[in-house]
Amino acid sequence: MLPVFLVTFPFFALIAAGYAAARARILPLDAIPGLNTFVLYFALPCMLLRFGAGTPIGQLLDGSVALVWGVCALAVVAGVVMFTRNARIGWNDAAFGALVAAFPNTGFMGVPLLVAILGAQAAGPMIITIAFDLVVTSSLCIALSRLDGALGPAGAGRQGATLAARKALRGILVNPMPWSILLGVLLSAARWKLPGPLERTVAMLADAASPVALFTIGAVLARSALVAREHGASEAVAQAMGTGLKAAPKAPWADVLPVVAVKLLVHPLMVWGLGLGAMALGLPLSHAALVAIVLVAALPSASNVSMLAERFGADNGRIARIILWTTVVAFFSFPLAVGLLN
Repeated sequence: MLPVFLVTFPFFALIAAGYAAARARILPLDAIPGLNTFVLYFALPCMLLRFGAGTPIGQLLDGSVALVWGVCALAVVAGVVMFTRNARIGWNDAAFGALVAAFPNTGFMGVPLLVAILGAQAAGPMIITIAFDLVVTSSLCIALSRLDGALGPAGAGRQGATLAARKALRGILVNPMPWSILLGVLLSAARWKLPGPLERTVAMLADAASPVALFTIGAVLARSALVAREHGASEAVAQAMGTGLKAAPKAPWADVLPVVAVKLLVHPLMVWGLGLGAMALGLPLSHAALVAIVLVAALPSASNVSMLAERFGADNGRIARIILWTTVVAFFSFPLAVGLLN
């Protein structure tokens, strides 16, 4: 296990550094959106483009990976929504709880971490999972989140569902990650390479993605904790912190821990079990690809789900706590998963 910890430690150390910098206000909180923008719109798309263009087209169009990952993602969404909805948690909060349980932090954390552990061969399966989660899982959970309105007055329900569908479609269209993945697939299929100067520019931005993304994850988690601590202050104070989030009451542990367990334990076990079953039935799923997507499932929750929950009026305080604790627990659970699978 020691070699595994030696590989994973720097990644979690960068998250801790970002967390400490934001909590100590060394990094101004109003600078965090700028870091997010740099990673989301520049560095990470270049990383995905480079990996996509350098990965054989067969790995990028692996239907077995898409099937296993997709079935498990949909099962996690269905299970979390079914078992968490109650008098306190409606469709909106249950849907975003399901999204935070099914959507790992593959882009900001998984791509650099798993490539460091498994090599470039892990890029293909990871790109498939990112594309599925961005297009299918997120859209499904947004649609489910609108059922609170849909079950109310008919007109309000239709309007809410239409607005949610438009927001989901716009989110996909303006998100540069699916487009960078598509461009990488096209370059791989055509066996084209970018011109030398452009390729070096893309490489420089791609190399910046890993450290800046990990540092930003920590800063975002710290910001969420500071917002929760400021609850009880005025809304103006929370907005003055530069968060873009509303202060929310602290979610009870009963609404947090089960989702943390699903994300870090149930989800990877489900992918592992279904993958082995698919291989036993003759599905052309390689062992290396299965290991890659199991480790993707073992990653902590995606940090941007909190922002998405806020946009749709869900309890972003609960979502932020789930993201925080999946990240903390993953420091120990992820190396264990790597050790068990290798």
